[in-house]
Amino acid sequence: MATIDMKATGEKIRMYIKNSKMKIAEVQAAFGFNSPQAIYKWMRGDSMPTIDNFVILADIFGVDIGDIVAVSRK
Repeated sequence: MATIDMKATGEKIRMYIKNSKMKIAEVQAAFGFNSPQAIYKWMRGDSMPTIDNFVILADIFGVDIGDIVAVSRK
């Protein structure tokens, strides 16, 4: 069964942010968040973005959602 690997997905989000040279505040502004806490939780793999937010992330980084989500098969 396939599941989302939250830790690996968080690492990919962190990598895309780093490679884009965007500051966390810029990513936060793209989502209209009042604080960056959700983004930090995503990067740690403590929580996942909603599907809407995955679409925004993919658009920001110019990739497909599948490039961001890490899948684990057990």
